[in-house]
Amino acid sequence: MSQPPPEDDPPGFLPQGGNYRELLSFRKAETVFDFTFRFCDRFLKKGDRTIDQMVQSARSGKQNIGEGCKASITSAEMELKLVNVARASLEELLLDYQDYLRVRDHALWDKNSKEALYVRKLGRTPDESYETYRPFMDTRPPEVLANIAICLIHQANYLLDQQRRRLEKDFVKKGGIREQMTKARLEYRKKQPSQPPKPPHRPKN
Repeated sequence: MSQPPPEDDPPGFLPQGGNYRELLSFRKAETVFDFTFRFCDRFLKKGDRTIDQMVQSARSGKQNIGEGCKASITSAEMELKLVNVARASLEELLLDYQDYLRVRDHALWDKNSKEALYVRKLGRTPDESYETYRPFMDTRPPEVLANIAICLIHQANYLLDQQRRRLEKDFVKKGGIREQMTKARLEYRKKQPSQPPKPPHRPKN
């Protein structure tokens, strides 16, 4: 059993975090990845380089959110950087789905269409995951599925934009790890009792 820290140890200054599976942005990005993996496997020809590009973009979105959340324990700067990478990766994936529709002369849903509103409503359910959309993957044509994916990516990007603004605000307010370490050391020193001055040393005759 580990021993409790001595009473004179300075209090911890590292934020308690790292549980990325509680983040809505991560859960949404995971849904996007699972959806994209199956979409590419079913509707793109084997050997098409777009498969690797789309799957890797979806994976990068998910992985960088998780890694950024873990990094938040020690580095606000790294967390913000990784969230930006995740956002850029999902934007790239969004363009791929839009390209899929455009070059095949399929319609892109208007954001206020009944179809898009229905998918957005599904996306707000508390237990949403890929399983929410599996029945569509099994029964709908690829142009419908590409539009569903686009709706999901827009939701993920919205969540990441919100997350990024919060991180930027917190960083300006609290600073990064170096600033927090300095603050913790100064607060610790203030709490230490002042020591009386030692008497001057008198040489023996």
